[in-house]
Amino acid sequence: MQSRIAIIGSGPTGLYTLKGLVEADVPLNITVFEAEAEAGKGMPYHPGLNDPAMLSNIPSIEIPALTETLVEWLSRQGDEDLERLGIRREAIDGREFYPRVVLGEYMRDQFLRIVERGLANGHVIDVRERQKVVDITLQLHDVMLTVKAGEDEPVEAVFDHVVMATGHNWPDKTEVKPGYFISPWPAGELAEVRNCRVGILGTSLSGIDALMTVATGNGTFHYDATGDLQFAPAAESPAFHATMMSRKGLLPEADFYCPLPYRDPEVCTKEAVDALIATGRGDLLDELFELFRAELMAADPDYAAKIGLWRLTVETFADAYYADRMEADPFVWAAKNLAETEQNRERRYTVPWRYAILITHEIIARAIPHLNETDLKRFHKHFKNVFVDDYATVPLMSIGRMLALHRAGVLDILRLGQDYEIVTEGRERGAEIVVGDETHAFDALIDATGQSALSATDMPFPTLVSQGGVKEATTVKERVVEPDDTARQVRTGGIDVDDAYRPKLATGLCNRLYCAAIPFLLHKQPFVQGITSAAEIGETVSEAIIDDIHADRGGLLQKSA
Repeated sequence: MQSRIAIIGSGPTGLYTLKGLVEADVPLNITVFEAEAEAGKGMPYHPGLNDPAMLSNIPSIEIPALTETLVEWLSRQGDEDLERLGIRREAIDGREFYPRVVLGEYMRDQFLRIVERGLANGHVIDVRERQKVVDITLQLHDVMLTVKAGEDEPVEAVFDHVVMATGHNWPDKTEVKPGYFISPWPAGELAEVRNCRVGILGTSLSGIDALMTVATGNGTFHYDATGDLQFAPAAESPAFHATMMSRKGLLPEADFYCPLPYRDPEVCTKEAVDALIATGRGDLLDELFELFRAELMAADPDYAAKIGLWRLTVETFADAYYADRMEADPFVWAAKNLAETEQNRERRYTVPWRYAILITHEIIARAIPHLNETDLKRFHKHFKNVFVDDYATVPLMSIGRMLALHRAGVLDILRLGQDYEIVTEGRERGAEIVVGDETHAFDALIDATGQSALSATDMPFPTLVSQGGVKEATTVKERVVEPDDTARQVRTGGIDVDDAYRPKLATGLCNRLYCAAIPFLLHKQPFVQGITSAAEIGETVSEAIIDDIHADRGGLLQKSA
């Protein structure tokens, strides 16, 4: 009998999981549930949810290949299709950034090809589009799903393995009050933001996505006679003006040139970090920082001397890292950074200190699930953002567009600091941002601060939660003297999963459920993000499922013998 496997969601994580499963050497019965009309695209790349002006923040060369690379797929598209996608054939390049909707078309095509490959390999694959899984029930030996299609009554289906690849969790309607949007997605919700003052909470990629959506609805970008990018407000939008806001009031930096795949660090290596983990101690953060500091010193002694790295700590490194940017005008800094990045690309030059931070972030992340409460809080408060800033660089085009908007007089940046208030009461539309004694009024306010970490109680499957099928992740509080002389467990948020992304159960029910939804993993795995993480999770989950199936078959053979 074929093992029955369900994948909930067909975005990147579900897609890479399916890719791994169809390579299995035993026949599988796979059902893919997708709430949207077309499987394979996923929320970050779906045309109904994203504006064509929204760029992905990952170049083609970094996207793990499915049946082919993105560049290979683009290269075999016809001229009419490339024109429809807004891509010049001669500009197709592995280091280029493409609109999110282009990646959506690529992934849809790859999904269909993977399904074809799976069928050719003897698997049964059933794709259920416009069908939403509304509940999960763990049973003794299998998992039951409750599925709803449109206005039909929910139906139940039972599977041996279930993968929750539900992706980001955005509300269906984001305009919760007139002119107040709690998310930039779906992008179509922003269509009515016209000819007004717009506030955007967040200056990173999500904030840029929101900005580009409203900007292209209120004007056009074009190149002038000298080849510089400019923005022209539409005649019917003379009052359009956008203000991007964040605590630091900084813009992200442009994606910098670097060798791919990543080179191995010299000091802050996997082996060195794993050796710290093996001690079993939870107070590892200072020793992790010493490895990081030694790596940075070895990679770029001049930068280390400039920021006084020898005297910095976990608590003070970020201040030194951001110091020059905090003192500069954000648009002056962005223009300088863009020019430097373009020059480095032409020379194929990598800034050593930037690269050292980039190649160590995933290695440092190996130790995060093992930190005690104090060090986990220190990491999130003081250290994490440096790595996020370094790897969450944005396409050069995005920086160029923001500079064009600023030159046109329709974009500025507001530094909020640590204490501000959002006021919606008493306003017909939009909201006010109160910072100290200053009040900034906006006709539309868009919260583009991104997906926050979710926990067990946020799981959209009520029976699974009530069964204890998922529980909040914990970390060990530093050892204190207690009656039983044991270390206390402290809840940290997120979902507690094992190395194969199976939720750690407090029950004796079936454990072949896999939580591959990134928002539930963020607290203990802070750098899980984007397509590369989706590919790694999909590979891990598909291998675990195939291993389980082989183990079951081996047990059956022994019994029959």
